Amino acid sequence: MKVKYFSDTDTAHVEFTDKVKKATPEKIPTGNEKILFVDDDEAIVKVVRRMLERLGYQVETKGSASEALALFQSKPDHFDLILTDMTMPHMTGFNLFEKIVKIRPGLPVIVCTGHSAIIDEEKAKKLGIAAFVMKPISIQEIAETIRKVLNR
Repeated sequence: MKVKYFSDTDTAHVEFTDKVKKATPEKIPTGNEKILFVDDDEAIVKVVRRMLERLGYQVETKGSASEALALFQSKPDHFDLILTDMTMPHMTGFNLFEKIVKIRPGLPVIVCTGHSAIIDEEKAKKLGIAAFVMKPISIQEIAETIRKVLNR
């Protein structure tokens, strides 16, 4: 499965290819950790949740940064990783990151975006964000990024 995000419409498009169908777990890194995924686009939430679950992760999702923050505050030790969109109404993924690290310093946060004037990869690293992934992303790319971040 290959996931492409189109920033101009903020919708998700899923392509199934023979190549990916034949991929073995050895080729695509998997895991069993708990991930909180945050995005304001319901279609993206559904697709990414399914993708992460197929990789073996336990996934909780929220449709806004404020909902995600409330969930995180209620159980700050529950998650192994936060995966968040950057551009969301009311609170950006970066603002969510800032609030989360005040509660639990060192928790890895991966930011995904199709476009952002607020932050780029270099600035993200300087600020302590574990990884910065530009959309469109593939299942291979996100699987490798998550595994790399969690193995640190």
